Amino acid sequence: MTHTITAIILTYNEEQHVERCIRSLDGVVERICVIDSFSTDRTVEVAESLGAEVFQNSWPGHAAQFQWGLDTIGVTSDWTLRIDADEYLDQGLRARLLGDWADEAFNGYYLRRKIVFLGRPITHGFFYPLKILRLWRTGQARMEQRRMDEHVVLKDPHTEVLEGGDLVDENLNSLSWWVEKHNGYAALEAISRIEAEEGKRKSEAKLSGQAARKRWLKEKVYTRIPSTLRASLYFVYRYIFGRGFLDGKEGFFFHFLQAYWYRTLVEAKLFELEKRAADRGITPYALLAEEGVL
Repeated sequence: MTHTITAIILTYNEEQHVERCIRSLDGVVERICVIDSFSTDRTVEVAESLGAEVFQNSWPGHAAQFQWGLDTIGVTSDWTLRIDADEYLDQGLRARLLGDWADEAFNGYYLRRKIVFLGRPITHGFFYPLKILRLWRTGQARMEQRRMDEHVVLKDPHTEVLEGGDLVDENLNSLSWWVEKHNGYAALEAISRIEAEEGKRKSEAKLSGQAARKRWLKEKVYTRIPSTLRASLYFVYRYIFGRGFLDGKEGFFFHFLQAYWYRTLVEAKLFELEKRAADRGITPYALLAEEGVL
């Protein structure tokens, strides 16, 4: 059985990350395809110097950009790997993928994802390992089209977790960059919530595994808790019951910012939109449509 893999990486100004990512794939994949959104730094130069193929497409959103890549670059390998520019394969996962890992019974594999924050791996708070579908038989998958929290969806999911190593997410940008990024994510999530409440979100394929459980908890349990309590309870769940305090000072900042500050920001942005719409006597969905957001 063959194991040939094509890796797809989305980039925009990822000069400080892309070399580390590509080098971690060396010898593991037969083809590296970078889908770039017209970076203004040395991202393209670095990627091409390391043997990657670079394709350019204006940014339409994360899900749409990845689907554009799947539809455009002509993947012919047995398997396709999705990896972000600020991620890399650790030595354990490299060794696993260089071995005999493919099983004809499965058409997709969940990789164990580890987040490194302020230089420290986050291994508690029910946050590790994050099992995420990143490797699938070519032609079996499409990208779910959502503003936020999009996942790869298989036509006929038969999946397994690939043990033996981690896909490491270690962004080297500053904390200010992280905050600004999540400020944008919060706005997108608030918009997505309004779409869902209006019943305007497109129908979605059924997810499986950890992704399905997390979405069910988020949409069926979390959103039914009073909005002023959601973030507090989630932080306690992560930091106390999930023993996030064992991740040290870095872990406190991560769990507080990601579980409490970010979740509160989403609720605040949603509340702001609802108030603005009420002042106009229209629905939040109508307000966003009027402003050209939807």
